[in-house]
Amino acid sequence: MANIHTPIPNLKLNDGNSMPMIGYGTGTAWYKSGDESKVDEACIAATKMSIDMGYYHQDGAEVYKTEAELGTAIKQSGISREKLFLTTKVISNIADIPSALKTSLKKLQVDHVDMYLIHSPFFSEKKDDHQEKWRQMEELKSQGLAKSIGVSNYLPEQLDWILETCKVQPAVNQIEFHPYLQHEGLIEYHKKKGIATCAYGPLTPVTKGAGGPADDVLNGLAKKYAVSPGEILLRWCIDQDIVPITTSSKEQRLSDYLRAMTFKLNPAEIKQINEAGKKKHLRGFWTHKFDDNDKR
Repeated sequence: MANIHTPIPNLKLNDGNSMPMIGYGTGTAWYKSGDESKVDEACIAATKMSIDMGYYHQDGAEVYKTEAELGTAIKQSGISREKLFLTTKVISNIADIPSALKTSLKKLQVDHVDMYLIHSPFFSEKKDDHQEKWRQMEELKSQGLAKSIGVSNYLPEQLDWILETCKVQPAVNQIEFHPYLQHEGLIEYHKKKGIATCAYGPLTPVTKGAGGPADDVLNGLAKKYAVSPGEILLRWCIDQDIVPITTSSKEQRLSDYLRAMTFKLNPAEIKQINEAGKKKHLRGFWTHKFDDNDKR
């Protein structure tokens, strides 16, 4: 297999920091449902391979139970800390965010993360609780333990709670995003407020939604650009200034994904995908929190 060194562009965040425009995720396929202390060597190997291939944006979370594997992969890769953009998230230990981050840093074997996210808003329906937790996040940023801070799975009204009292705006909201879940109102809100969008589940139309109305458009564009439909979906995100997070244990697939950096969709093609995607609604995550027809 050709060793492709494809430069990954950065997205400038509202706090002046920059985030690589594709990330490698250590959740989904790697998520541990059992004992966290049982080391997943396959996860370590795949994560190290991704770093070696240039995926310097690594996305983890305490709830995935793979922070130790991510830390080991980083150490084994020998990558300099300055090259790495490391994200982790808090939810299991949301009651004490400072302690949660210190525990994560220990597992990751680093002294800071580049992005720290509140993993979901579902820990409380009270505005005051979110504002208090955000104050703790701001304190961690001021201490240099997290270079940037943000949220995940937040809706506009929950972001409003934070923006009402924050000293530091969330830099990112990481959400499930793909043609079958386009969050038009939320994306517009992000643009208006200067919050970057990070996308998990960007390949859902080909992984969970195959046979859907976007297939023909994706296949046609894949043929035009001599790539796979998955790479069209990654590029569709990137061309909208949205940072996709993806994963694989296969070297060939990770190499192929980097081809998303070698072409650009035109506005008409993006619109084609958007219009086809609107014909189907599919949410792959947090389905217990939303009604079947809730497209927020």
